[in-house]
Amino acid sequence: MQSRFRSDRRLTVRMTVTLFLLGLLYVAFVAALIVLLKSWVLVVVFAAGLLGAQYWFSDRIALYAMHGRIVEREQYPQLHGVVDRLCAVADMPKPLVAVSDLDMPNAFATGRNADHAVLCVTSGLLRRLEPDELEGVLAHELSHVAHKDVAVITVASFLGVIAGLIVRFAFYSELFGRGRKDQNTVAIFAMVMAVSAAVYAISFLLIRALSRYRELAADRAAALLTGRPSALASALTKVTGDIGRIPTKDLRTAQAFNAFYFTPALGAEPGFAKLFSTHPSLEQRLEQLARISAELGEPAAPGTSA
Repeated sequence: MQSRFRSDRRLTVRMTVTLFLLGLLYVAFVAALIVLLKSWVLVVVFAAGLLGAQYWFSDRIALYAMHGRIVEREQYPQLHGVVDRLCAVADMPKPLVAVSDLDMPNAFATGRNADHAVLCVTSGLLRRLEPDELEGVLAHELSHVAHKDVAVITVASFLGVIAGLIVRFAFYSELFGRGRKDQNTVAIFAMVMAVSAAVYAISFLLIRALSRYRELAADRAAALLTGRPSALASALTKVTGDIGRIPTKDLRTAQAFNAFYFTPALGAEPGFAKLFSTHPSLEQRLEQLARISAELGEPAAPGTSA
């Protein structure tokens, strides 16, 4: 079913190209592992099992990691009311609604499709935002579901996950098994680590490129659906500022899920990590929302520039 979120051809093209390139990389990766490990059964079963688990259980994994829980209307009537209204306007199925008890203000959507999606907000976000700001954030997350880029980013991130796991496994196997392996075995482990590290680096860059654009696409779609880009801009400014005041050590657990968040869990001084952020800069996002405000004849929110 086609939702009323404005479609984005450039996002669709980027998702298709990213999946195609990652697919080629995945085939090459599996082939290299089969040659190095000389066991296609082990490699294929392991890779297929992890891919299936990530695709089918990504929503549960994300909720568990972020201490989220599914909540009913009686528990959070205002939150459910906003989601109901947005889904009716967008003409899309309502996702499961969840709340995480984290104080970090943020939100994310996950799931393999619109019929199996979860929309999660933190209690820190609910405490900090006004109703119209919350509506803008939720519309942003729902657009990810409607555009299907949540499923794409979930599948796309799989290759980096498996490559990272193999690097860690090979490293610790070599570390704790040193002295018990012959030179051939050590050479094979070294080659597996090298191939896995290269695959991880390439998939990392491809995902970052897609992720940054999809956040701009979600901001744009949410602003046009609600007709209040200034509210979304206000939420962005408020949430980014509050996250910047949280100590980096308290954000480290959350940073693994940055690609899914409304705004990344970066500390006050992200430094070099900012270059590889999953999101465009706050300035880019505010500038785009200011342009949409001008197009709609709506005054820009404080902190934005037309």
